[in-house]
Amino acid sequence: MISSINPVNNQEIETYKLHSTEDIKSIINANHAAYRTLSNSSLESRRECIATLAEKLEESKQKLAELMTLEMGKTLHQSTQEIEKCIRLCNYYHHQAPDVLEDKIIETDAHKSYVSYRPLGSILMIMPWNFPFWQVFRVAVPNILVGNALLLKHASNVTGCSLAIEELFETIGLPPDALRSVKITSDRIEEIISHRYIQGVSLTGSGAAGSSVAKMAGQYIKKTVLELGGSDPYIILPDADIEVAVSQCVSSRILNAGQSCIGAKRFIIHHDVYNEFSALFIDRMNDLMVGDPMTNVDLGPLARVDLRDEVHDQVMKCLHLGADLRLGGKIPDIEGAFYVPTVLENILPGMPGYDDEIFGPVASLIKVSNEDEAIRIANDTSFGLGAGIFTQDLEKGEYIAKYKLKAGSCFVNQFVKSDPRLPFGGIGISGYGRELSTEGMREFVNIKTVYIK
Repeated sequence: MISSINPVNNQEIETYKLHSTEDIKSIINANHAAYRTLSNSSLESRRECIATLAEKLEESKQKLAELMTLEMGKTLHQSTQEIEKCIRLCNYYHHQAPDVLEDKIIETDAHKSYVSYRPLGSILMIMPWNFPFWQVFRVAVPNILVGNALLLKHASNVTGCSLAIEELFETIGLPPDALRSVKITSDRIEEIISHRYIQGVSLTGSGAAGSSVAKMAGQYIKKTVLELGGSDPYIILPDADIEVAVSQCVSSRILNAGQSCIGAKRFIIHHDVYNEFSALFIDRMNDLMVGDPMTNVDLGPLARVDLRDEVHDQVMKCLHLGADLRLGGKIPDIEGAFYVPTVLENILPGMPGYDDEIFGPVASLIKVSNEDEAIRIANDTSFGLGAGIFTQDLEKGEYIAKYKLKAGSCFVNQFVKSDPRLPFGGIGISGYGRELSTEGMREFVNIKTVYIK
């Protein structure tokens, strides 16, 4: 059995029976049958299904947002925004799919030669709890349009969301079982990856999970896309608009109560503006309201008590190693998995606030003396998901973003966010492969060469 727990009060929401080995075999077989039907359907019919999906999401937006907030604690406002983002994703791919998937004629000495993008089969999605709809939809929607079928192994604490997603896909005109939710524990994932009908794995999660799944998939020669963690650096240059920089940096750091792989985590600030930036940043963090995510607050709880405790342990380790606490750093004396907004200074290599990903509302402030030092520290990480630069010299900002920072996404004067129109993914231990945009739609296809003499 697995349970979903409300992180506001630690009360059990629902308990679910795990699937047996025989259940899993039956689900995979049914999913493969759906793939055979789906892959032989027209792209236009699949596009109609995705258009219907967008309509269903709009109709059930409030109910789905409340379910998300109940299971993992993000504010209701942010949950609603997540469903709206899924709707935009559906509309984007509905419009773009014909251009992305059309055959590409290649001029050779043949009578005719071209590249065709064909589906692979059943794709396993291993998804986390922090964006329980968005992270599924950004894999599922383009793959349904390609003609692949999908199995969803979601995080156990958002099983309600997982089943709601399965139900949505059952109502939009797809073949039965085209997207199935599998209720298993993580130690049974190899049962699915090893199956001959599974042709690829897309995972969003921790580095440890990514390494384990990549090893399994490699053993069975299965394609993988890994979207893993990040310790995103944001550089504040002397000519930055400090009001804009602070607003964007605070918004990024507290998004989803700090539980975002592309959230800003290390703030690297030129000494000329350090005092101004840090004072305003701390004030803004201090003004944030923490409370019941169903109400009008800035931060809800973290997703689970053990995750909150892990964040607190990382903060305490930073302080033990010599960091200074400027704000927060404590577990509030209220029920639930809450943690207060926290700001640390004098963060150095060897501290979790410098080396690791802190998955909570904790900001690490780092003072630097010049631009080169800022870039060096920004790149002094094994991660490489996102990065930000704040400067009013747009030419310089673009140059640093394009040529100097080592990350999959680099934003100037704006916090890093995913967008259906732009490819998303990382380098280093932040993973490989891309989601979203054209690149994401073509990750799990057979890029087939056809040559006719």
